[in-house]
Amino acid sequence: MSTAKQQAPLVSVGDVSKHFGEGSTRVDALREVSLEVYPGEVVALLGPSGSGKTTLLNVIGCITEPSSGRVSLDTELVYDGRWLRDDLRKLRLEKIGFIFQFHNLLPFLNSKDNVAVVLSLAEFDADAASRRAVELLDYLEVGHRKDAMPAKLSGGEAQRVAIARALANKPRIILADEPTAALDSQRAGIVMDLLRKVAEEQQAAVLAVTHDEKIFNRFDHIFHLRDGRLEAGHG
Repeated sequence: MSTAKQQAPLVSVGDVSKHFGEGSTRVDALREVSLEVYPGEVVALLGPSGSGKTTLLNVIGCITEPSSGRVSLDTELVYDGRWLRDDLRKLRLEKIGFIFQFHNLLPFLNSKDNVAVVLSLAEFDADAASRRAVELLDYLEVGHRKDAMPAKLSGGEAQRVAIARALANKPRIILADEPTAALDSQRAGIVMDLLRKVAEEQQAAVLAVTHDEKIFNRFDHIFHLRDGRLEAGHG
């Protein structure tokens, strides 16, 4: 288990609530949720369908605006009753990497270019983006597939390329939505080992929504959401 709590948290959520609709149609997706994730930690968000897991992940990812509360990312207060940054797209590029259940690779780009395209959005020049992409693919042990198109990759290879893409701009916060659900036990274990490697070597915080029981033992902490409320977590 990580001992990173001597440092400041990379993700800090304080009393965050989110509701959709008003009156008789109001749905409280999150109810005064507070949690912290520290450098080097890999933590899970568990809960039944509709419990608020994806909403919370999207709040932390600056995709969904809370109704109230506070959100700090990498020690920067980014939401306190309102967004404190005008350019949320730039904020996400600076601080957050996203990994999804399905790799969502662009089918017309090879592995290297799928990673490099993120760096182009961050205004890297083409040569620097290409070098960084190859470096990341090598780091995740899929460099030999840099010229392969997504349709030619195995499920595990495609997810590694997706992780490389998430790491392209060196974010310290990795948000993963069901990252292993489409993988068998062996490949799921490999992906979780890679996320652990990233957390420890890059002092990143990894927060994953999952229902995947075969990876529960890979987390430092497990937070449980039920009806929008955070129940006691455990390590």
